[in-house]
Amino acid sequence: MRHEDADRPLPDPTSEPSARRLWWEIAIVLALGLGQSAIYAIVQLAYRLTDDTPLADQTATLNPSRSDREVFDLIYQVLSIGFSLVPVLLVCFLLWQHRRPHLARLGLDGTRVGVDIGRGALLVLAIGIPGLGLYVVGRALGLFVAVNPGGLDTHWWTIPILLLAAARASLQEEFVVLGYLFARLKQLGWSPWTIIIATSLLRATYHLYQGPGAFIGNLAMGLLFGWLFLRTGRLLPFLVAHFLIDATVFVGYPWAAATWPTLFGLPG
Repeated sequence: MRHEDADRPLPDPTSEPSARRLWWEIAIVLALGLGQSAIYAIVQLAYRLTDDTPLADQTATLNPSRSDREVFDLIYQVLSIGFSLVPVLLVCFLLWQHRRPHLARLGLDGTRVGVDIGRGALLVLAIGIPGLGLYVVGRALGLFVAVNPGGLDTHWWTIPILLLAAARASLQEEFVVLGYLFARLKQLGWSPWTIIIATSLLRATYHLYQGPGAFIGNLAMGLLFGWLFLRTGRLLPFLVAHFLIDATVFVGYPWAAATWPTLFGLPG
């Protein structure tokens, strides 16, 4: 029987992971969610640009119905939202700290919640109104496809599911893009602005399925969010802002489509 292994020191659980291990970890986290979405978005944009139908006459449905049977549509919607949050749970697990606050490295410490919510609401004005203006201009220039944020039939559960979808988008994007990637890329020695630009490019890329205009808009949003997160280190305002913007768009789409059918309605 060999005894030399017993004399070897055990690994230190508090030691920093190697750069190679961090890169593998980042690759796995992105492959499970937003990185996968970015690759599909690039392919989908290439498909749209090479299609016979002009980009301005194409449609992207963000929350499509998944079954023609109501009960199964609901089940599929809930399952899809639930499983898409696995990367959020994974980054919480990876950056969890034994001491309180457990998620401080993700920018969450449980303090000043009211102030953070208020700042998130103000961010809606800074992002939502210019974003709407960009979409209007982009549609006129043929840089956006017609975005249908709803896509669901009208059921008693339609609005709750759309609100859950908005929460899903907020949690998945901000936990991974702002919280996780900022923490890990900082460990890898990246400079602050390199991190901001890289994460903004990722955010812009996985929105390419909506057209080149969406890349520009989300790049600008990513730069603003990244700069503000770097200054404050607090994630909750961005979670709140992202949720409020998406919830307003998802739930308010039927009214917007009826009011401005050329810009928001489905192409004829």
